[in-house]
Amino acid sequence: MIAEVIINRLAKDLNRVFDYVIPEEMKEKVRIGARVFVPFGAKNSKTEAFVIGLKEKSEFANKNIFEIEDFPLNEENIELAKIMSKRYFCNISECIKLMLPPGEKTTNLEKRIKDKTANFVYLKKDIDEIEFDIEIEKIKNTKHIKVLRFLEENDGIYKADLEMLMEVSSTILKTLEKNGYIEIIEQKIERNPFEGRKIKRDKPLPLTEEQKQAFDKINNSKFNEFLLYGVTGSGKTEIYLQLIQSVIEKGKRAIVLVPEISLTPQMVDRFSSRFGDCICVLHSKLSTGERNDQWKNIKEGKCKIVIGARSAIFAPVENLGIIIIDEEHDTSYKSDMAPRFNAKDIAKYIAKKNDIPLVLGSATPDITTYYNSKNIIRLTKRANSSNLPDVEIVDLRQELAKGNRSILSERLKEEIEKNLENKRQTILFLNRRGFSTFVMCRDCGYTMKCKRCNISLTYHMKENKLKCHYCGYEMNNVKICPKCKSKNIKHFGSGTQKLEELIHNIYPQATTIRMDIDTVSKKNSHERILNKFKEENIDILIGTQMVVKGHHFPNVTLVGVIAADASMNVEDFRANERTFDILVQVARKSRKGKFTRQSNNTNIFTRKFLYKCK
Repeated sequence: MIAEVIINRLAKDLNRVFDYVIPEEMKEKVRIGARVFVPFGAKNSKTEAFVIGLKEKSEFANKNIFEIEDFPLNEENIELAKIMSKRYFCNISECIKLMLPPGEKTTNLEKRIKDKTANFVYLKKDIDEIEFDIEIEKIKNTKHIKVLRFLEENDGIYKADLEMLMEVSSTILKTLEKNGYIEIIEQKIERNPFEGRKIKRDKPLPLTEEQKQAFDKINNSKFNEFLLYGVTGSGKTEIYLQLIQSVIEKGKRAIVLVPEISLTPQMVDRFSSRFGDCICVLHSKLSTGERNDQWKNIKEGKCKIVIGARSAIFAPVENLGIIIIDEEHDTSYKSDMAPRFNAKDIAKYIAKKNDIPLVLGSATPDITTYYNSKNIIRLTKRANSSNLPDVEIVDLRQELAKGNRSILSERLKEEIEKNLENKRQTILFLNRRGFSTFVMCRDCGYTMKCKRCNISLTYHMKENKLKCHYCGYEMNNVKICPKCKSKNIKHFGSGTQKLEELIHNIYPQATTIRMDIDTVSKKNSHERILNKFKEENIDILIGTQMVVKGHHFPNVTLVGVIAADASMNVEDFRANERTFDILVQVARKSRKGKFTRQSNNTNIFTRKFLYKCK
């Protein structure tokens, strides 16, 4: 018996099948999808590979498989990997890695994630309350007393947390353990991304006539691709919830994809309030251990709903009943690194394979999706019968003629002032991060550019660095022109940092918070920023695209878009469509107030385009 294997290496010349003999004792074990180790190369080094086929004979097989490790994949996974390899011009091994449990280092077994453990501190169980008080009176070291009193109220605490909170060293804890007051036990850590989150349960809402028709058309359907095309606030999420409820009642499961990591917490909260703790979440901001645990829970059938970004489409969900892709127009569903797959294509393949419905939801569908769709379901009214916000376009060229050189128009300043007086919240959207978009010498015209990408570097004031937003290259800020040695170096353009500083100068009494890639680099930082804005009633949220997608803030009654037409001038043949998508999405944030767009362009096409975004 011969196994056809793919060597787990990225070199292009290795994107081919190698034949190996299956030893007699392994014939019953080896199957397609198995992870095996084979002799490879001139030195016959032990190399990892995946079995992608089986056959009876081969004239090339002259080496035996060393060992079989486990079965992380099945035949369907291997078939999908082969299709992706041909469609996206990449190695099969690259595609296979997308389907493996997160964090498993496939090239080195010893580095695989194991159950994470940590030391926890407990009081000795054989000391009763009276003896405990007597014993504490005998202790003279105040730090020892401090720790024991704390443990009396907080027994069973993570050792590192105890040392930090009590400001004590591990030597103090070792002394207490030696004297028989405490015990330090190594335990497994339960990595739970939902820990500490309190969700109130809710019940299904009554559907409107349009929602009911959409639900009936999709529910009980076999394979079909449905485009749920609804205005912002039309209740698409409620339709998702009730479709999934119907799927769960049939004993099946669901996958829900969202475009942005920042959307995941609110989507999880919404689903948790309806379905409880039968949800797993997958996205890159979880720790590797958390993602690994979530993946295993999915594999073991412990959850009924998987929510996540594009990679969640590869989750090992069995008995799948429906796939839902929210905000399907978003470009983040297409990977910008190898393998450059499109999650919508993969979802369509999986849905067809399982003979289940695929639901694509959006208020601004992708043009290609709209053109190709044969099942378009329209939702023309908001679910709560509320009106769309008033839209106003401000021409900054007219502002300039009046002597206003600020990036904020006088009209927008007036509306922000009113909102602050009325204790309402404001969102300001500027799709450029950093402080200044480029740095130029006023004498010779030299512009600071990335040495790798040859594009303008952006100035970040907080770090006093010049950064490339494409490759990540950074350098110290310059005060002397590298070309002509002039000191007449100036910063041009505006980013979110500059906008934040301007708001602080104009409205010193206002509380602000900024959300862009620079402020959400740490784990769960995106969730903390959104929760802080909502729960602490922060006056103004400033941010890039992260603030415009899918969030619900009832107290927001004003949204301002700075340089609304800027994204129409980028080198992208779909720039107009992308701009339209963003502006419609950001308009929904102003639930019952005003929406102001500022534009530098006065040509009739731009004005008509921006007006259409109403």
